Amino acid sequence: MSYTVNETIKKLQENNLLKIISEPLDIYLEIPHIAYIEVKKSNSKAILFTHPIDKKTGKKFDTPVLMNVFCNNKAVELFIGDGDKIGAEIEGLLKMKPPQGWADKLALFGKLFDLKNVPPKKLSCKGICQEIIRLGHDAKLSDLPILTTWEQDGGAFITMGQVYTTSLDGKMNNVGMYRLQVYNDGQLGMHWQIHKDSNHFFHEYKKAGKKMPVSIGIGGDPMYIWCGQAPLPIGIFELMLYGFVKKENAKLVKSITNDIYVPHDVDFVIEGFVDPEKLKIEGPFGDHTGYYTLEEEYPVLDVTCITSKEHPIFAATVVGKPPLEDKYMGYATERIFLPLLKTTAPDLIDYYMPENGVFHNLILAKINVNYPGHASQMMHAFWGVGQMSFVKHAIFVSAEAPTLHDDEAITKWILNRINPEELLITRGVVDALDHSSPKFAVGGKLGIDCTGDEIQNSGIIALSDEELLHKIQSITNEVVELRQYYTDTKNPITVISVEKNRSQKELFDELKILFLHIKILVIIDVKNNHLDNPYMLLWRVVNNIDSNRDIFIEDNLIGIDATNKNSLDGFTRRWPDDVTCTASVLDDLRTRNIIDIDDEFITKWGLV
Repeated sequence: MSYTVNETIKKLQENNLLKIISEPLDIYLEIPHIAYIEVKKSNSKAILFTHPIDKKTGKKFDTPVLMNVFCNNKAVELFIGDGDKIGAEIEGLLKMKPPQGWADKLALFGKLFDLKNVPPKKLSCKGICQEIIRLGHDAKLSDLPILTTWEQDGGAFITMGQVYTTSLDGKMNNVGMYRLQVYNDGQLGMHWQIHKDSNHFFHEYKKAGKKMPVSIGIGGDPMYIWCGQAPLPIGIFELMLYGFVKKENAKLVKSITNDIYVPHDVDFVIEGFVDPEKLKIEGPFGDHTGYYTLEEEYPVLDVTCITSKEHPIFAATVVGKPPLEDKYMGYATERIFLPLLKTTAPDLIDYYMPENGVFHNLILAKINVNYPGHASQMMHAFWGVGQMSFVKHAIFVSAEAPTLHDDEAITKWILNRINPEELLITRGVVDALDHSSPKFAVGGKLGIDCTGDEIQNSGIIALSDEELLHKIQSITNEVVELRQYYTDTKNPITVISVEKNRSQKELFDELKILFLHIKILVIIDVKNNHLDNPYMLLWRVVNNIDSNRDIFIEDNLIGIDATNKNSLDGFTRRWPDDVTCTASVLDDLRTRNIIDIDDEFITKWGLV
């Protein structure tokens, strides 16, 4: 069955997955900071904030705020289902064959009968999302408890909005999940990126000289939220996936002031029109990459109406450095969309997008290897498939490799097979949120073929961290610390932190004389990095590098410059800051015993 938000809360409570905080808390930083900390705990839960307030204006909200609804794998299974089973069902449909007898025909009929639930169903009545209707000047965004998550954010942002749009000819519908900046009581910034379906529709309206209708749903069945970020091909309405998974049609009602249809049971609907000729600076915003995305011009929604349930709940998510709620949503996406990815890459066995690789920045893939160059062929296939085209770094292993989700085992397998000759460095489209590429949305791609046999002789002479650091510091005084990882493999990783004062290619050239002791050299800044934290080191490296500029190879030594880039590197774009919590807010929440974390937790996740 589907769940309204109130039913969602009941389900969370029944499964001991909900915290309720009744103390009045500020929509500016306090509420999102608490949710951000909670989702990083191994036993994280959803949180219902029953008394949100705006300390700046003294406003008290009657609407509670629900955050971290996808708080762990159990919650994902409650609201979406078993990803592997859903994926297997999709695979079965893709491989359907003509029935051979009555039993096959009956089985086929059952499958086809179930598909009647896939298309959304339009209702002729009003929905419970329209119990309260506010039009014109009465439709005020300030009446909603919209959060400001980070101190450097350009303002308050809706972070879990379901953005419903339709093509100019009305033949294609889309729901996407985009951040939405509040400019004032009647305007929202529409951060649909250049690669998104909504942006394609926007340009249709712009070319026709017409205003574009948009409606934004908030809350309702958590499945709507997941569908909004599902990587379906253009032209396929994401709520068809809702019907396929739930075995019931998504029920839609027409918006009050435009012709967009929205789910009947969401908690809020914000309606309006986008004037294609009107753009406004949007951002900055501390995004899921763990960095601020910088100010850019985006379209503006002029709000015409806000409707809601009689007793709505405002759903929001928090973004920043991993792990986040999207860790659990992303795993379900992996499992469910594996069969669809196999239609383009049929030799694919499995894939894994680690959350500290921020999904688009790193993918591991296991394939059946049938001929020389097969992995390279698969790399190009991945980089040409939908949202997979945004992947910056892809590592391919063979069928014999350990399970991809066994981080320790698969890392050792890869390091025992990395050969500098098997690195494919190229260039292509990258996520619009990527900050490291020299040009907006276009940057380096790295593919690593680890499908071959284990390297027989690495030729490395091992040294302790202290000995190796001493040798390096005898060459240069800019290296501050050093740690070695996986020294029991053929390609141990040496991480050094530096006080950067020049191009790191120059540093690499000086250190390459130590190739007998180093196989993979990773260079990071001293500031904001801890060498004993490999989880966050991986996050930093895959975020900060552009393979065309930052990977150096010589004498079988691989160098990786993961420092922040500036004019020393010929980098002309503005480098954004890390997303961090406001220390005074954390201190206050700890003093009030609203959060219970120690300094080790703060350091581990790079909170400040």
